[in-house]
Amino acid sequence: MTYQPVLSASSLEGDDVKNASGEDLGTIKEIMIDTQTNTVAYYVLSFGGVLGMGDKLFALPPEAVSLDKAKKCFILDVDKERLKSAEGFDKDNWPNMADPSFRQSIYDHYGYRARTPEVA
Repeated sequence: MTYQPVLSASSLEGDDVKNASGEDLGTIKEIMIDTQTNTVAYYVLSFGGVLGMGDKLFALPPEAVSLDKAKKCFILDVDKERLKSAEGFDKDNWPNMADPSFRQSIYDHYGYRARTPEVA
C-alpha cells in the first residue's frame, strides 16, 4: 500500500507508532476530528497491554506525530518514559477532549503550543 496525500481516517487507524529511535510505541486507535475547524484534534495512541487487553490510551497533538510514508507508520519523537508519564486514560473513561485545559495539558506535555480554536 502506498500512502496518498489524502487518506481516510479508517485507513490510518491501527497503524504502528514508533519513535525516532525505532522503538514501538503502540498503534493509532482513533483519529479525533474537530468539527468546528475541520482538522485533526488528536490522534489516540494505544500503548501497553497484551493483545489489546490492558492498553492505556493517550491523546497526541497532531503536531507531535508525522507520517513516515516509506515505513508506513507514524513517528512520535518521544521516548517511552515520556509517553508513560503522559496523562492517559482507558477505553471506558475518556476525558473531555473538548475541554481547553485538557487540550493545553496534552500540548504542554509534548512541548507544543495548543492551537486556539477559531470562533465563528
